[in-house]
Amino acid sequence: MATTPPHTGYATVNGLKMYYEIHGTGQPLVMIHGGLGVIDMFEPIMPGFGASEVSEPILPALARTRQVIAVELQAHGHTADIERPLSYELMADDIAALLEQLGIKQADILGYSLGGGVALQTVIRHPEVVRKLVVVSTVFKRDGWYPESRDGMSTMDAEAAKSFVGSPMHQAYANVAPRPEDWPTLVVKLSQMLNQDYNWSTGVAAIKAPALLVYSDADSVRPQHILEFFGLLGGGKVDGMMVGVSNSQLAIIPGTTHVTILFRANLMIPIVTSFLDAPMPKAKLTVSSIPIPIPNPNLITLAQAGRTGIWLLVLLDLSLHRVVQSPHQGTSMFDRFREEQAQ
Repeated sequence: MATTPPHTGYATVNGLKMYYEIHGTGQPLVMIHGGLGVIDMFEPIMPGFGASEVSEPILPALARTRQVIAVELQAHGHTADIERPLSYELMADDIAALLEQLGIKQADILGYSLGGGVALQTVIRHPEVVRKLVVVSTVFKRDGWYPESRDGMSTMDAEAAKSFVGSPMHQAYANVAPRPEDWPTLVVKLSQMLNQDYNWSTGVAAIKAPALLVYSDADSVRPQHILEFFGLLGGGKVDGMMVGVSNSQLAIIPGTTHVTILFRANLMIPIVTSFLDAPMPKAKLTVSSIPIPIPNPNLITLAQAGRTGIWLLVLLDLSLHRVVQSPHQGTSMFDRFREEQAQ
C-alpha cells in the first residue's frame, strides 16, 4: 500500500538544528529513538536485525491514526552535534522547544531506551506539554540497569566506536549524518552521559500525566526496578477491584529482549494505541479516605453490579478496608456502584 511521504525539516532549538519528520494526522505523538539510533529504528528494520514476527513497523502503524513527530536527538542521525554535553535534561528541553516552534501546545510522547529517559525528563521539566507518556525499556535511575549492562556502558570509548564501524547502527548513522566522521564523538559523549549517576524518583512520583511502561520479559532493566517504577507512578499499590485501576499501566512483551522488543510491533501497537486512545481520566482528589455511607458498619452487601441482571455479593470487613483515592488512581468499584444505583 502506498504511503504519503512525511514532512521533514529542521528546527533551531537551543542552538541545535534538530531534525524531525511528521507522519500522519491527528493527535500529536512525539517519538524519540534510542541511543546511537535514528528515526529508522521505528521504521523498516535495520540491516542485520530482521525478525519474521514483524507485521508492520512501529512508526507507520502509529501514524495511521495520529500525527507522529519523530525526532533525532543531538549528535544522532541528521542532527549534527554542537558544543555542549549530551544530557537527558538538555535534550528534553530541545523536545519542548521543538513543540513550541511547531505550534503544538500539548502532545503524547513515546521514548525508547535513551529516548525514554528524554521523554521522562520532558514530562518532569515541562509537564504542561505532555498529555500522555509512553516509556519503552528505560530506567529512572542508573542502577535500574543490570550490572552487566552498566559495565557495557562504561566500555564505550573511542576504541569501542571503531569496533562498531560497519554495524547496523553505524551504517544507519553514516547514511544520514551530516558529518559521518563524528561517530566516535557521539559514542564517547553518550558514554559520558550514561555513566553519570542519577535518580529521578522524586520527579517521577510527581508526574500527573497518565503513563504506560512497556518492557520485554528479558530486558536490560531489572524486574525489581520495573515494579518500583510502576509503584512511583501509583500502580501496584492496592487491589484495583477495590479502589479502581491506576491511571498508569504496565505491559510486558513476551519472548523479547531490550533490542528485539521493537520487532514485536504486532504485540506492542495494540497496547500503545489502546492506552493513547482512551479518554483522559477525570481530575482526581488528593490522597484521602472516602467514607462509604452504609447502614451496617461491619458488613456490606453490594447488589446488582450493572444492568446485566447479574448479582454479585461482596462481603467486606470495613474495620480493615477503607476506600483511598490518590492522584494516580481511577474510580473505585464503590463509586461505580453508587453511580449505577443513582441512575
